Amino acid sequence: MATFFNEFFGVSADDVDEYGAFNVSLINDLPLFIDPFLLFNSKNSDYEQLHEDILKYIIFLREEVAAGRVNDDLINAWFRFPEVKQNWLGFSMVGNSGSGLGSKFAVALRSNLQTVFANFGSEQVTKGSHLEKVCLVSEGVGRDNISDFTLNLILDFICRYTQEFAIQHIAPELRKKVWIQKAKFNYETKSWQRLQYELPFIDGDYVLLTPKDILTRDDNWINKGDMVHQFEEIPVAIPDNQLRGQVFAYFDSVLAKPLDRKPSAEEHAEAVIKTYLKFPQLVDWYIKYKEDNGDKARDISLEKVALTKFMFEQQVKDIQAQLGAETDFYKVTGSTYEETHQRLAFFKSVIEDKGGHRIFWHGTECIQRESDLQILCKFIWYGTPSDASAEVNDGRGPVDFKISRGAFDKTLIEMKLAKNTKLKQNLEKQLPIYLSASEAKKGIKVIIYFSASEEAKVNAILKEMGIEGHKDIVLIDARNDNKPSGSKA
Repeated sequence: MATFFNEFFGVSADDVDEYGAFNVSLINDLPLFIDPFLLFNSKNSDYEQLHEDILKYIIFLREEVAAGRVNDDLINAWFRFPEVKQNWLGFSMVGNSGSGLGSKFAVALRSNLQTVFANFGSEQVTKGSHLEKVCLVSEGVGRDNISDFTLNLILDFICRYTQEFAIQHIAPELRKKVWIQKAKFNYETKSWQRLQYELPFIDGDYVLLTPKDILTRDDNWINKGDMVHQFEEIPVAIPDNQLRGQVFAYFDSVLAKPLDRKPSAEEHAEAVIKTYLKFPQLVDWYIKYKEDNGDKARDISLEKVALTKFMFEQQVKDIQAQLGAETDFYKVTGSTYEETHQRLAFFKSVIEDKGGHRIFWHGTECIQRESDLQILCKFIWYGTPSDASAEVNDGRGPVDFKISRGAFDKTLIEMKLAKNTKLKQNLEKQLPIYLSASEAKKGIKVIIYFSASEEAKVNAILKEMGIEGHKDIVLIDARNDNKPSGSKA
């Protein structure tokens, strides 16, 4: 059952790994992102050139904006980009489709070119210029936007990188010459050119590989949350005493601290961002701090990418093999409700009795995010004869999975971590709403716990609600230490 790039294209995982690429899933996006700082801070000459190319394009945009030559048509041509979904990385919980870089990003970038990017390319404080500035003071511009924008600006390199691997390792019948519309920018014609590449091709689309050493798991090294958190320290580093005083005076006036309470975290963060906008040179001082600690970025990203590979590739492959070899997980029949209960029973048995709990652990650290849990379960569920759709929104918010066969046989599944602070509220309200919105007749809640205290918490909530032992509440014991010898099902 093919799940990952190497399996679909008949190459070994070692070949992909030794080439330096991340072995993506072709079932669902994985939560990894391109961090442009890793290009800037690299000693790889190709990466250094890519970063210079990014700066050249931003400077071009800034000059065109400053000259008043940017109209709506050029906004679409120069500032907006389609999502490059073929790299199979990002936030998508359903396949690999995302929204791309639309008008919100274009507006933020154009605005910042006249403020925080005003000295772009000629900074006095930092060692270089950084694309990430666009996400530091703009609402709704996050790591996925920065990653998507970076990918679009280095797309020619990514295509050539993938093409080289494909020609060396992938059979001709699994490759195809394809045209990429916005592959490289031509500064003479001031337009994006389309170029042709021979790429891995399957199920009607091409696939792109991305080098592991430009990827990160969480926030970019230069990111808004960190900049807000570091605000108290940044002005102190400024040698200009007068400017430093102005910064703190302005911040205090914007915060307008209420007399009866301490400002909320949101109010504090809003005041910080307004201060950065008032004194954009502060952004450069923050970036200088990140540059000075840049070597940590590489080490942290390598560790997080390795963890992602371990969790979403090796662990998934191991548990798929175990489920296939030791149970009838991939052979169950009946209605979707019966199928779901059978699969969950097999899954619970493997987790609790056969060492499968390791899928949720890396050393002494257990899975922390429900989004990661849902991706893992999406991979494991892959292979059902039913339509297993993740994060389906039928009008009242998304449900983790909808298992369906036609319009009248539907079963909904909610996957939750026991530590979720809103677990009781979710049990009381969320699933019944989903059942009504989807016109599904059955719904199952799966709750996974990692400690005795989490188990006690869940049981107390279920007992209080009068649903302890309900067949549609499936508890899975994924504890790592003192593992019970038998299933508690």
